[in-house]
Amino acid sequence: MKRNHSRRGNCHDNACIESFFSHFKTEKLYLVRPKTMGEAFQAIQEYIDFYNHSRFQEKLNGLSSIEYREKAAA
Repeated sequence: MKRNHSRRGNCHDNACIESFFSHFKTEKLYLVRPKTMGEAFQAIQEYIDFYNHSRFQEKLNGLSSIEYREKAAA
């Protein structure tokens, strides 16, 4: 395993993943409050599926991530 660090003093290096985790915590984790690792794993899987297939995003012209990628590839 190799560590990955952003460049010193550049907060924008990890902006996209920080945004994802912020949405994950507010839209799933704080609502479900998993008590076991199994529940946490299931919550993560459910949210990633929701985020990619069902969560429409304004910055993607109202499409889900998968729809946007498929439209861009066509």
